[in-house]
Amino acid sequence: MRNLELLRTLEFRDIQAPGKPQCFSLLTEQGTVLIGSEHGLVEVDPVTREVRSEISLVAEGFLAEDGSGSIIGVQELLDQGSICVATSSGDIVICSLSTCQLECVGSVDSGISVMSWSPDQELVLLATGQQTLIMMTKDFEPIMEQQIHQDDFGESKFITVGWGKKETQFHGSEGRQAAFQMQMPEFALPWDDQRPRVTWRGDGQFFAVSAICPQTGARKVRVWNREFALQSTSEPVAGLGPALAWKPSGSLIASTQDKPNQQDVVFFEKNGLLHGHFTLPFLKDEVKVNDLLWNADSSVLAVWLEDLQREDSSTRKTYIQLWTVGNYHWYLKQSLPFSTSAKSKIVSLMWDPETPYRLHVLCQGWHYLCYDWHWTTDRSSGDISSDLANVAVIDGYRVLMTVFRQTVIPPPMYTYRLLLPHPVNQVMLCGHPKKSNDLAVLDASNQISVYKCGDNPGIDPTVKLGAVGGNGFKVPLRTPHLEKRYIIQLENSEDQEVNPLKFTLLSWIEEDTFLAVSHSHISPQSAVRLLTMASAAVDEEQGQLVVSSSVTVDGVIISMCCSSETKSVALQLADGQILKYLWESPSLAVEPWKTPAGFALRFPYPCTQTKLAMIGGEECVLGLTDRCRFFINDTEVASNITSFALSAEFLLLTTHSHTCQCLSLRDASLKTLQAGLCSSNVSNGEILRKVERGSRIVTVVPQDSKVILQMPRGNLEVVHHRALVLAQIRKWLDKLMFKEAFECMRKLRINLNLIHDHNPKVFLENVETFIKQIDSVNHINLFFTELKEEDVTKTMYPPPATSSFQLSRDSDGKNLDLICDAMRAAMENINPHRYCLSILTSHVKKTTPELEIVLQKVHELQANAPSGPDAVSAEEALKYLLLLVDVNELYDHSLGTYDFDLVLMVAEKSQKDPKEYLPFLNTLKKMETNYQRFTIDKYLKRYEKAISHLSKCGPEYFPECLNLIKDKNLYKEALKLYPPNSQQYEAVSLAYGEHLMEEHLHEPAGLVFARCGAHEKALSAFLACGSWQQALCMAAQLHMTKEQLASLGRTLAGKLVEQRKHSDAAIVLEQCAQDYEEAVLLLLEGAAWEEALRLVYKYNRLDIIETNIKPSILEAQKNYMAFLDSQAATFSRHKKRLLVVRELREQAQVNVDDDVPHCEESDLFSETSSAVSGSQMSGRYSHSNSRISARSSKNRRKAERKKHSLKEGSPLEDLALLEALNEVVQSTEKLKDEIHRILKVLFLFEFEEQGRELQKAFECALQLMERSVPEIWTFTYQQNSATPVLGPNSTANSIMASYQQQKTSVPVPDAELFIPPKMDRRTQWKLCLLE
Repeated sequence: MRNLELLRTLEFRDIQAPGKPQCFSLLTEQGTVLIGSEHGLVEVDPVTREVRSEISLVAEGFLAEDGSGSIIGVQELLDQGSICVATSSGDIVICSLSTCQLECVGSVDSGISVMSWSPDQELVLLATGQQTLIMMTKDFEPIMEQQIHQDDFGESKFITVGWGKKETQFHGSEGRQAAFQMQMPEFALPWDDQRPRVTWRGDGQFFAVSAICPQTGARKVRVWNREFALQSTSEPVAGLGPALAWKPSGSLIASTQDKPNQQDVVFFEKNGLLHGHFTLPFLKDEVKVNDLLWNADSSVLAVWLEDLQREDSSTRKTYIQLWTVGNYHWYLKQSLPFSTSAKSKIVSLMWDPETPYRLHVLCQGWHYLCYDWHWTTDRSSGDISSDLANVAVIDGYRVLMTVFRQTVIPPPMYTYRLLLPHPVNQVMLCGHPKKSNDLAVLDASNQISVYKCGDNPGIDPTVKLGAVGGNGFKVPLRTPHLEKRYIIQLENSEDQEVNPLKFTLLSWIEEDTFLAVSHSHISPQSAVRLLTMASAAVDEEQGQLVVSSSVTVDGVIISMCCSSETKSVALQLADGQILKYLWESPSLAVEPWKTPAGFALRFPYPCTQTKLAMIGGEECVLGLTDRCRFFINDTEVASNITSFALSAEFLLLTTHSHTCQCLSLRDASLKTLQAGLCSSNVSNGEILRKVERGSRIVTVVPQDSKVILQMPRGNLEVVHHRALVLAQIRKWLDKLMFKEAFECMRKLRINLNLIHDHNPKVFLENVETFIKQIDSVNHINLFFTELKEEDVTKTMYPPPATSSFQLSRDSDGKNLDLICDAMRAAMENINPHRYCLSILTSHVKKTTPELEIVLQKVHELQANAPSGPDAVSAEEALKYLLLLVDVNELYDHSLGTYDFDLVLMVAEKSQKDPKEYLPFLNTLKKMETNYQRFTIDKYLKRYEKAISHLSKCGPEYFPECLNLIKDKNLYKEALKLYPPNSQQYEAVSLAYGEHLMEEHLHEPAGLVFARCGAHEKALSAFLACGSWQQALCMAAQLHMTKEQLASLGRTLAGKLVEQRKHSDAAIVLEQCAQDYEEAVLLLLEGAAWEEALRLVYKYNRLDIIETNIKPSILEAQKNYMAFLDSQAATFSRHKKRLLVVRELREQAQVNVDDDVPHCEESDLFSETSSAVSGSQMSGRYSHSNSRISARSSKNRRKAERKKHSLKEGSPLEDLALLEALNEVVQSTEKLKDEIHRILKVLFLFEFEEQGRELQKAFECALQLMERSVPEIWTFTYQQNSATPVLGPNSTANSIMASYQQQKTSVPVPDAELFIPPKMDRRTQWKLCLLE
């Protein structure tokens, strides 16, 4: 749904050269035009408007002096730096561009009618006067010569297998008589010049030749391949014209056909069969088609037409029409009628080979024209809801209008069409915000037709509905009506004769004002003209547009965009510079557009589409180049944008990655927009959505969420972009328009939690408003069923990053119960009978469903059925309830209410067999109340309630209760049901204690036994756990004898020694068994020297000092010395080996890096090689670990212990060494208290020498380790090094840095090995007396 809009016109009038122009060619490197005439060649520069050089072919004898000679072809040879010229007399001349020397490289005696070069300029084809084709190389060496007319069809001749005859085939609407009609011979058209035509396919593999067959006198098209082998011959086509053009993409060959009542452009396939056509908008024998030309990208077909000679007119008009195709429909997009004057007659035209939409035209009066077009979408620009989102499509004499607000009609259909008297070239929709549905149409006669929407007194014959309406249908659409047509008054009438497109970039800025641009044909200047409607009588059929003001600009204006809010116009020059023009300013001056920094704005590259938008409070210019580069002011924010559109405060863009992005412009900045477009992963799901490949934005419906996209093949898609949808919903919710928001969310599958989460406080304050607006029980129930604890504004629909509106929320999240209670209270207040089902839903949706209350309400409905039209019966309520809750769960909850009527009511709605539940219910009814409820609770597995009811049934049921307590481990709950002094309490406690003993929880079991008075069992439990204080307490309770107490003390001491509690064991032996000698020995064994001395002096056994204490002290000193020597030696050995292992690993890494080739990808190779080396180094361990995974748990633990092997050369030897060194340091650090205690007694018993020796050895060991810690633990483990930095947010550099860091990383379980052990220097272990 795009139109071709003229960007600029380049003119060079009245070129000073002899003769009349015949043909021309482009010199792409020089940027000049080479024109051929009957005298020679003229090179002109259309930009500077000067003649560069003249080359005479008459002087060299290649053209006749009398002017009868002609040049039939000029071709630039890029690789040779020369020009190839062919004359009708048969000469082929090469002209050097540098020296202008002429050289005749060949001559054909019979003359040359066509010279055609292949697209790759490797081959040249000549059509001679003897109806032959000569193929030569680019060096003009003949390859082959063949006759144009061949009797054979070609290599692609169709094979007939003899299925049926022509007489028996179906002939459609022509009828059966078509099978017996004789094919009448067809002759060439009367105006045919009899010359052959040659056209090449875009890839140069085939060429087609159209020539008049000497036998039939009609034209035929033959297709040849590059090897000069005939491939196919066209089927007989009556009235086939001479024009011929092969589509560069290679699919079709275009030609023309005269039919009895019309003239068509027809298309041939490569096999010679017809494939499609379209009709030219002219009467029979009105015009002839001189030529057809495809542009470089095969999107536009130019048709060059000329009036046929009439008796009543001596002058003939020429036309250029530009046709495009979409959805298999051909649209006439531009029509250029050239005047009847002889000097305006078109001599030749051609498309630019490099710029696809640039057309070059040469006129007979030595006038050169160059037109630049681009694609644009003519859409209405209003931002209010009255704007109908109109899109206009030009199709010849018609303007096809589609109203997207009300309906989506795919092209080539339309909502309504406007019929104009002349072909349309441009459509302008009014820029006034309140008049955005009005439009003006500029046709080929420079006449503007203004159509306005409003009260139309009558039916406008120029407006007709399209794919809407019909008999019996009422169309709720107000179509526009033709108000008046206006003629543009030109200052110089000659301008219209020479250039049919005098004005470009027309814009309708006010109700009676137009803005247009015209380009100077003398200098590179442009003029901005303000056109106003001249006052005239109301009954005049035609009005006039006069130039009220004009501003001249130095430079060529190629685009213009207007803003109705700021009344400013942004003009873009060909060099990218942006100028500002204020049409309401009294000075009417044009000044450079300033950026916020104060610099003159200039696009780095010229943009074909420009728009004005407010970004961050600043008016910015948005531009999109034909190479998909998108600019905001002079900053390139993206390089993959295919289309863009503005809608209120949003910018929508489609990208080459098949996405549609919607960015908010409110409170946005240039940096945030650039970051949003450049980010490979957009965290906010509102911004981006996937679309079909090649989608482009047609329009965005204002004050709505519809985005219209068009696919490459022409069909339309309507998407509701999430950002637009949520923005509209937020606006509705802020205005308390709950109904509109709800309907939109329900239709577009937006989570309904947003209604509450958008602003919880406002919602809870307006719950009644919400219910009254929704006014539907089903919709309220739908809202309830979607409620969840999650805050969707933090997960699914976070507000835009640029939004300044942030609500204060509770950190605990939303309270689901609060919403349900508020809604229920409001519904009960409005109409409890009507909203009965919704009230039930509010109970069910609470965090803990209140099913008992729901069932009770249903039971009340059954007992007291309400009356009224909105009332709900109990059966309906229960039936609805079964949709929300599982029927079995509902049955269980009804049973848990102990209401058998309710149980029966639910059971009847379930799938249960009455034979199953009726006997069960009858049995329950016969039971005593408490036992009945116990049975129900036990059935429902509510065991806590069950034992509660059973405990009230009497002592005879206690055994059953105790068994249930034991089975379900309900001891704590049961103890609360009985008084502490009761037998039941004691029985439960004993059972509880035995249960704890079975679980090996001896101390809790002893406490339970002690509490209930079972002292013997408590003593056993305390003995088992070694709690000697509690055991002695129980012994006192049992009144044990001294012998029993001594035996108990020795037993306890043995248990405590096993637990290495020598001090506690000594206390027990001393107090219970009165055996202080054994207690002293235990204290010496546990190195409690001072406590042993206390007992010795207490019992006055000083002999024990000499016999036991001193020998024990000296032996302990020797053991400490040996241990310290061993630890120091082990530490030094491991440290030395660790340094060696690290050095070897560093050398291996250097060798790997040296093997990588040094090139541009060397850093990538280094990463790969490091990964390989790492896998090789840890290969054995990885392999063994994979085997370990299948072993038993015991073997896994064993393998884990062996993982860090100290064996030299093992894969993780450095980790094993670190682990061993860590253990040595920690074991030595733990000796400080023991060393301090033994140093005191060594000094006390005058073993000063041994004490100094031990103190010095321990100090040396500690110093050795403290000095070595920084050397050994050189780095710490980084948590993120084990996790590769991958994902959508990563870059090549970040991934490489991550893997570089992982070269020295270790698995997570070994991370603690890299943390250096702590050595506390504050611990005072030294004895100053020994220094």
